Amino acid sequence: MQKGEYIKTGEEVLEYLPARVSRSNKGTYGKVLCIAGSLHMAGAAYLCAWAAYRTGAGLVKILTPEENRVILQCLLPEALLMTFDTKEPDRSERQAREALDWADVAAVGPGLGKEPWAYELTRLAMEEFHKPLVVDADGLNHLAAHKELLQSRQGDLVVTPHPGEFSRLSGLSISQVLADVPGHALRFAREHRCICVLKDAPSATGAPTGVCHVNTTGNNGMSTGGSGDVLTGILAGLLAQKVPAHEAAVLGVWLHGRAGDLAEEIEGTYGLMARHLVEYLPGAMKRRGKDEKDGL
Repeated sequence: MQKGEYIKTGEEVLEYLPARVSRSNKGTYGKVLCIAGSLHMAGAAYLCAWAAYRTGAGLVKILTPEENRVILQCLLPEALLMTFDTKEPDRSERQAREALDWADVAAVGPGLGKEPWAYELTRLAMEEFHKPLVVDADGLNHLAAHKELLQSRQGDLVVTPHPGEFSRLSGLSISQVLADVPGHALRFAREHRCICVLKDAPSATGAPTGVCHVNTTGNNGMSTGGSGDVLTGILAGLLAQKVPAHEAAVLGVWLHGRAGDLAEEIEGTYGLMARHLVEYLPGAMKRRGKDEKDGL
């Protein structure tokens, strides 16, 4: 395997945080579309959208099946909501195109499921949305089954597989993946011209340029359901604020882990939940010992 440059990330990545300006409005900080959730999986959509807001995005819209409407409106009233009937594919495709036209950044996959309608939404985002796109969870499973979508993609793409998802994407065994997480993240990024965040302890973020960042934050309390959905939202929120894709991925992974470290100090590792990552995210975005003022 061709070697690249491996860099350990530290607090210096906070330099990638986008400036907040005094004279601004919600449109200043970008519009995120979360294509997420399915029957009994509203929580994934909630965590993804909530994290995007808490990272600083100006507007977040959730595209999700009608069954999730009441749950999400109660959990996250700040989010815009567009729901569809999974039994009406033509109408849902039109709604998806409308939502993608609205968005500056899209995230697809959390809690989406493996039904044909979920694949169609993933395909639509991959083929027709040429702005930054984050693909996670079931979105990755659809890419694994339809690898041609990776070859035809135009526009910035960030994929965030755990070792099992990466195994399905790459055809490698999980043991092979775990034997060289940074190397495989870098190889995949080069091969598919994308940013690959291969989630492990530690996670590695590979870029097509031949650089791979190995993360230094996080703990085993983050090994809990919904943690990946939060990371997807963080990445989308940073991309919406025009952080370049590789920088957004490196920073987002570090912030995600640091939020987990801050949460662990209070909640412990046994009781740490995905919602705690979002709650401690604002603290993770502050420099130690400094009060950062808004940019002018």
